[in-house]
Amino acid sequence: MRSLAVIEVKEAQAREVHVTEDMLTVTLTDGRIVSVPLAWYPRLWYGTPEERANVEILGGGTILHWPALDEDLSVTGILLGKRSGESLTSLRKWLEARQKQT
Repeated sequence: MRSLAVIEVKEAQAREVHVTEDMLTVTLTDGRIVSVPLAWYPRLWYGTPEERANVEILGGGTILHWPALDEDLSVTGILLGKRSGESLTSLRKWLEARQKQT
């Protein structure tokens, strides 16, 4: 008789998020700390320190959401080294809308 091993794969979950002028750092629930260049995510790059600090951890820790910047990042994507997929056209429109608000 053969037995099958069952492997449970759990998606990485964020516990804390810190954004500085040049880095995004995510502390995971398993103790790992991941830092990536803020330049990978232009909306965060152009955000104010207050906007960057206002991050919500959603989806059981799998999604990071910045309401004021309309930015959502997956923790898995960050771990895989995925940069923002936003087009230059979309980013320009977003920046123009921000300038009109000020």
